[in-house]
Amino acid sequence: MQEYESLKALVAEIEADINKAQGGNKAAGTRVRKQMQDIKKASQAVRNCILEIRSAQ
Repeated sequence: MQEYESLKALVAEIEADINKAQGGNKAAGTRVRKQMQDIKKASQAVRNCILEIRSAQ
């Protein structure tokens, strides 16, 4: 499922910025918040895809 692979990639990309944000880097914190919004959208896409699969059965 392409949507799930996209979600996994987004989560992997955010790790470095999360570590920087924990260290007090405010710019990294801003990037993390933006990336989390993208992750939220990707999660919704996965949910919708699963619902389509379930409805097709």
